[in-house]
Amino acid sequence: MEAPTMRHRFEEYIFGLQEEIITSFETLDPNAPKFKRDSWQRAHQGGKGVSGVFFVPPSTDGSPGQQTILEKAGVNISVVHGMLPPAAIKEMRADHSSIPYDGKTSLPFFAAGISLVVHPRNPHAPTVHANYRYFEISEKAAEGEGTSKVVAWWFGGGSDLTPSYLYDEDARHFHTTLQKACNQHGSELYPVFKKWCDEYFYIVHRQETRGVGGLFFDDLSTEKHARLSEDIKRPRSSEEIFDFIKAVGNSFVPSYLPILERRMSMPSTDQQRRWQLIRRGRYVEFNLVYDRGTKFGLKTPSARIESILMSLPETARWEYMTDMGSDLESEEGRLIAVLKQPVDWAGLENL
Repeated sequence: MEAPTMRHRFEEYIFGLQEEIITSFETLDPNAPKFKRDSWQRAHQGGKGVSGVFFVPPSTDGSPGQQTILEKAGVNISVVHGMLPPAAIKEMRADHSSIPYDGKTSLPFFAAGISLVVHPRNPHAPTVHANYRYFEISEKAAEGEGTSKVVAWWFGGGSDLTPSYLYDEDARHFHTTLQKACNQHGSELYPVFKKWCDEYFYIVHRQETRGVGGLFFDDLSTEKHARLSEDIKRPRSSEEIFDFIKAVGNSFVPSYLPILERRMSMPSTDQQRRWQLIRRGRYVEFNLVYDRGTKFGLKTPSARIESILMSLPETARWEYMTDMGSDLESEEGRLIAVLKQPVDWAGLENL
């Protein structure tokens, strides 16, 4: 019997992680509606997925809706395969020179990932996002031969925290939990991936980061990496990198649930809700203007739009020339200061 391939092992892992994460939220708020598990098939091309989405149906009689801990959330799985066109292959060769390219031949690809976004109801509880993915490209099998040969593969992912109100202990807990997961595989991974996260989740037209950061990484494979020195200890084989992915993926629940439990029942004001909705507006701006996953998905033929836009909050706000956040002595201004100048949260924990 042949050993399971990496694509099968990764698929099995993310389906298990999805169930663990959804169950943790449902256990935290047992009286809330359950996540809706929505299975789908990719029409006309290969693939499948399961979207796990939380929402509260709106009231039909004008009464206040159910006051759940979460306002909107999604924990989505996609497993797709098909043919990668030459233009996409050419772009990917910048980081993966092992991919064969003749300018006219399409190649088989496989991609699997878990992506989640959680928008809590309480203004003091932060939004959180995470995703972990695996991508491989193969050569076409010759006629009469069996499966095609994998010629390139890589892993990517990350997790980041987006608060409306800044609590230093929350940011430190989130970052140090991720740092410990990274340090199992090399002490220089966390600072590189934390910096990459601050750079990626940056709203250029606002000159501020989307939140207090976390991890962001891509193109992890046996090949040389643009951001990682060849001299440092880091996962290099597919087994080592898969172990790293599982370490950071498994850190999601312990990095975020304690924060949500601390903040979910705090009293809040209408003014704080207003600020939360303004910050959600910034979240929308980043996702629709800059996020490459959203942009790629919206351009993909036969894209599942509901899954792509799952990350957007149920409600958001844009105020013309808002004055909220301009007073640096206010709680809102304190957050803005950190978004303008990222902080080494894990380093603060060690002081």
